[in-house]
Formats: sequence, structure tokens, C-alpha cells
Amino acid sequence: MPQQNLLILYGSQTGTAEDLAGRLSREAKRHHFNCRTEALDEYRVANLINEHLVIFVCATTGQGDPPDNMKNFWRFIFRRNLPHNALCQMDYAVLGLGDSSYPKFNFIAKKLHKRLNQLGACPLLPAALGDDQHELGPDAVVDPWLKDLWSKVLSMFPLRPGLEIISEDVLLPPKYSLRLLEEKVGQSELSGDAYERDFISNNTTPPSEIHPFLAPVLSNERVSAHDHFQDVRLIEFNITGSAIQFYPGDVVMVQPRNSLLHVEQFCSLLHLDPLNKVVVEPSDPESPVPMHLAALCSVQQLVERYLDICSIPRRSFFQLLCHFSPDEMEREKLKEFSCAAGQEELYSYCNRPRRTILEVLVDFPHTTRCIPATFLLELIPRIRPRAFSIASSMEALPNTIQILMAVVQYKTKLIEPRRGLCSTWLASLPPHGTERVPIWVKKGSMKFPCDPDTPVVMVGPGTGVAPFRAAIQERVANGRPGNCLFFGCRGKSKDFYFEKEWEDLGNRGYLTLFTAFSRDQEDKIYVQHRIKENSKLLWDLIGTKQGYVYIAGNAKLMPNEVTDALKWVLQLEGGMSAPDAEQYLASMEKSCRFQSETWS
Repeated sequence: MPQQNLLILYGSQTGTAEDLAGRLSREAKRHHFNCRTEALDEYRVANLINEHLVIFVCATTGQGDPPDNMKNFWRFIFRRNLPHNALCQMDYAVLGLGDSSYPKFNFIAKKLHKRLNQLGACPLLPAALGDDQHELGPDAVVDPWLKDLWSKVLSMFPLRPGLEIISEDVLLPPKYSLRLLEEKVGQSELSGDAYERDFISNNTTPPSEIHPFLAPVLSNERVSAHDHFQDVRLIEFNITGSAIQFYPGDVVMVQPRNSLLHVEQFCSLLHLDPLNKVVVEPSDPESPVPMHLAALCSVQQLVERYLDICSIPRRSFFQLLCHFSPDEMEREKLKEFSCAAGQEELYSYCNRPRRTILEVLVDFPHTTRCIPATFLLELIPRIRPRAFSIASSMEALPNTIQILMAVVQYKTKLIEPRRGLCSTWLASLPPHGTERVPIWVKKGSMKFPCDPDTPVVMVGPGTGVAPFRAAIQERVANGRPGNCLFFGCRGKSKDFYFEKEWEDLGNRGYLTLFTAFSRDQEDKIYVQHRIKENSKLLWDLIGTKQGYVYIAGNAKLMPNEVTDALKWVLQLEGGMSAPDAEQYLASMEKSCRFQSETWS
């Protein structure tokens, strides 16, 4: 009897869904399933009609959007011309990851579950809706759901006679194994200079995650006051010869690197020589090593450019780590962090203080020095690229990309301040230095109107103003007036980004600017207050002239409060009832006249 096939497809933005897909894959192997795991946009979606057993793991991002690596799949699965029985051979389950503090909690999982059912697929279970806000995180829902899932799957596809479920105590082989060679690398190979020179000179197609463009830093300017609590930078990259094309609303992806100090500490803890050459090999011949991983040639490159040693470890990290522990006390603690009953303790140890993988390895010294190199890629996740809204226009500033970036740093109960990996690295790079930043561009979620007479209302407090600067620069370069910007920050003298630029555009008749400086007076004033104060103008732009409205910035409170202020304007000036105002905004959203791009 052949092994039963199982397909696991995931859509992941920050890596949690990808990590859960990996956990499901390992559990499938323990249940003797022949398992494939792929990102949704890497899977050939036309083959879905031939699949019999599929588990979808998908996160919801922003205001109910699919993750970047499932957007193409999302568009395909909702095609109206798909037959209603297209997936009638498929049994499926959907595992969702979301945050209940957002209005569209687990929207993607709910909608996917419903759509698969519409196309004839048979659900094994109701969709699981993991919640980041739960004190135990998504595992509070995921653990019991997985237990029910395997019970259901085994009732349909029993194990072959003589087979038993492989115990959690048995260590499964890694997907990719890492082999250390005794041979050492030369200085040019260590730095990657030769590779980078070749890459830049041969770059004739638009860059991608597999083939990023290595961009020089032209400028790195602090644009918040030096006595302000937050360091915000305007960073400019040179993209000459890159074949990069972008438009307002697009995002630039940056592949960050670990600091040399952390690389040295990691290598010291694991007794690794940074100069050793490495070879990455697949355990399964049908799963080739990804190109960007195969290109790494030394331990230093691997740790600096691939292993996310400064990320917060997930439960799967401890589940694998305990296999290597020779110390009874450390092993017991690792097992506690690995089991369902220990998740509150793990949250207090890792998530609450934002403890990193590197710091955990320091806390478990006996275990750390026994980690086999071949399991490093299984144990430690890859460094994920970071997305930044592009804050400049190709029309106004050709051959450059600018980003507006807050340098992440904050205190927890740990002695060392927490620092954002990417923002700290970028902030440290001097203009016109030798370091190159791996970048590529992705389409953003915001689209601006083609009609030059259509007015545009933009609400962008703080660094949320970045995509609107790109849009305004482009519209001005094309002679388009009708730009209305609501900008908010803490203080006029502290973090009023692009003040002189906005003033000049206002004087030239291209921009109507409303500012809200929340800390410059006793009563806090925010952008939603300015919206209400200018209700007549907004109704004229939105209701009479059919303008577009955009919101960008922090996702916690601002988007909902701005939306409520807009509804208030529609009721006051447009004479609508509360339900009508709600419906009006919903119809604007459906026709792309109301768009938002928010992040937590």
C-alpha cells in the first residue's frame, strides 16, 4: 500500500504560519504521510484539482489582506469562472493566524474556508482561528485543533498494518543538512565582495528575493530632532543600473544582516570557526536547496546573512533543542517550554521580555555546545526581508529609492535594550560606504487614481506619511493639484517630517496640508480631530468630487478612529444615517476609493 499524500500550503508574512506549516509537516511524517510543504504562491495552483488531502495555514495581515506569498493564489481562487465542483476530490482543513485587536480578525482563513467549500472541497473540521492576543498565543487554539485533525485524518486514512506513530522522542532528519568542511575561505569569499561585484555588473532583469540588487547608500539622515525619543532616518539608495521600476504605493524589500558582534558571539557559543567553508545538502532529492542558501560559502556568511539569531524563538525551537541536551536540568526546562502546558511559562520567558535565540543559547550553555551543525538550518529560522513604503517618486528622483525609517529600540526587563535587526543595521551604514544593501521592489496594496482631476485625501501620521510623499511627488511632477494631506506627529519641532517640502508645495498650490501636533498643547490633538474640523472641505472632496481617501500608519487605534471621523463627516455634511455612512465607506473601499495600509 503506497504512502498517503498530504499537501501543506502556507501564506506567511512574519514567519509564524511558515513555522506552523513546518510543525504540521513534522507531525505528518510521524504519522507516515508523504508530505509536501510549499508557500501558496510557489505552488502551481492549477494542480489543486488533483489534490486529495490539503491543509492550508494562512495569516491575515493589515486590514484583512493576504500575506505577500499568497496574493497570486488569492486572486486565482476567487476567479468567477472556476467551476463550482472544481475541488470536489479534495478534503481540506484551514488553520488561520490573526489578531483579535484588528477589525478583520482572521479574515483570510474564514474567507478561504468558505471559498474552498463553494468549489466543492470537503472540510475535515471547522477553520481554526489562532489569536495572537490570547495569553498563550495561537497555540491555545492550534493544539486542540491539531489533535482533532489527526484523529479525523487517521479515521479516513488508517496507518498501514504494523506501523505506529513515531514518538516525539525520536529525532527526525532535517530538511536541509549543513556540512562543515575543514577548508577555509579567503577574505574575498568571506566578505562576498567578488559575488557582489559580479551581481551588480550582470544585473539586467528586475531584482527579486532570490536575486536582490545590492544598492549603495547615498544618504542616511536623521530627520527627527536629536533630543527626540525616537531616531527616524531618511535613507536614500542608489539604484542606477538595477532595472528597478516602481510607482507610488510600492514597497522596497530589504534583506538585513546580523551584526558582526552577534555573529562572533554565536560562533563562540557553538565552537564554530567563521572561516570554515560550508555545504548545504537536501535530505530529500526532490527538495533542492534554495539558491540564496546554496550560494553561502562560509560559516560567517551563513550566520550573518541567513540565520535569524536575534529573533524571538518559537515553541518549535525548544522542541528540537531539547533533543540535543546532555544536561538533565536544562533538558527538563526545554521540555517544559515545548509542551502545551508550558506555554504560559514560555511566554513569560521569551515573548514578554522579547528574549532572542542568541540569549536563549547563552542561558542553556550545556545544550548549546552540543547542537550538531547539521541541524542549524532546522533549528534557527532564516532572516526574513523587511518591507518599507517607498517615500520617493521615480518621476521626481530618478535612480534613487528613499525610505522613512524609525530605528526600533526599547527597554524590557532584560539589561540589554531590544533593537530592531533591520533598522539598527541600516542606521549604522555610512553614506557612500563600502557596504551594499540587498533590495528589491514589490507592488504595494495602495493604488492612486489615473485621472489627473481626481482629488486625493491622504491621512498619514508619523512614518505613515512615507507612501504619500511618493504619491505627492509623482502627482506634482505630472502637474496634478488636488492633493490634501493630514499629517500628525508629537511636536512641530520634534518629528515634523518634510516640513519645508510641504510648505513649498502649499505655496505653489499643489498641496493642502493639515497638521496635528499631539504634544504641543495640553489637550492632545490627532489627525481625526483635524478631519472633523474640516468636514465641509472633506465632503466636497469625497462626496461632490468623488475623491480618493488613503490611510497609512500604525494599525492599533489610528485607522479605526480616522474611519469613525470620516463616517461622522458623511453624516454631518452628507446628511447620511450611521448605517448609510457605513455603507458609503464600504462601497468606496470596494471601488478602491478608500484604501489603507497599516502595520503593528
